[in-house]
Amino acid sequence: MESRKITLLSGIVALAILIAIPFFGPSKYVMHILILVLLNMLLGQSWNLLGGFTGQISFGHAAMYGIGAYTSTLLYLKLGLSPWIGMFLGGLLAAFYATLLGTITFRLRGPYFALSTLATAEVIRLIAQNWDTFTGGDDGLSIHFEIAPRVVEYFIILGIVIATVLVMHAISISRMGYYLSAIREDEDASRAIGIDATKFKVLTLTISAFFTGIGGSFFASYQLYFNPHVVLTVHTSMQMIFISIVGGMGTIIGPIIGAILLVPIAEIFRVVSPTANLLIYGLVIVVVMRFMPEGLVGIGKRLFKD
Repeated sequence: MESRKITLLSGIVALAILIAIPFFGPSKYVMHILILVLLNMLLGQSWNLLGGFTGQISFGHAAMYGIGAYTSTLLYLKLGLSPWIGMFLGGLLAAFYATLLGTITFRLRGPYFALSTLATAEVIRLIAQNWDTFTGGDDGLSIHFEIAPRVVEYFIILGIVIATVLVMHAISISRMGYYLSAIREDEDASRAIGIDATKFKVLTLTISAFFTGIGGSFFASYQLYFNPHVVLTVHTSMQMIFISIVGGMGTIIGPIIGAILLVPIAEIFRVVSPTANLLIYGLVIVVVMRFMPEGLVGIGKRLFKD
């Protein structure tokens, strides 16, 4: 009970800080970094619901991210629908794709499921890359509309992150959350006690994909340009996974901590050198996985116990 109070208090303080930051007049670059941190919090939370809470490792979340980006952008370019509205339709289409994917691939387990998600994501990437008359192909898509002030974009993504965290928390403390934990620990045993594992895995993937699709839509609206090599690569999926692993899989706070640590490191060293960026990023991940297998959250738990 005491730990819950500390977690709640920490969350309130963190939220107050995040709300207050723009009023201190940070530079455009700092605001850009903060927006990227929040976006990756969203993506880490989304992947963590499936990978951390349910134990189903997906290497194909880039497909949902890309579907969200292309949906909102094409709705704007073809129909004139504001990307800020189209992002929710992007999330719904990504969720629909995930439902179909899960219905088929959750017959597989372990590495076979993970590889199937990777393969289907590659199919989506190849379609986007070669259907140039619709998706723009390698040239990508550009959005030309009145850009919202950066502070507005900041509060938009902050609001989405807050909503995502609240949904994930509600799931984690619900009966569904206990079912997901049982599936993660021993799927056969969970089936033996009457849990419809396939149903809950598909539902979890659908929810995860919805928020991932919204993240992709936001990215497209924020950057105003993207192509398949930006939103549909394995690197995009891996970044979501790394954020969860470094912060702590299977926890709400884990992806938040992971994004706060990894995103600024990646952006700072990207300016120095793309090679240095990947090297430092990789070293951080190796150190965490070698010495902190439970992620940074695990350290906090051990300190709290002591």
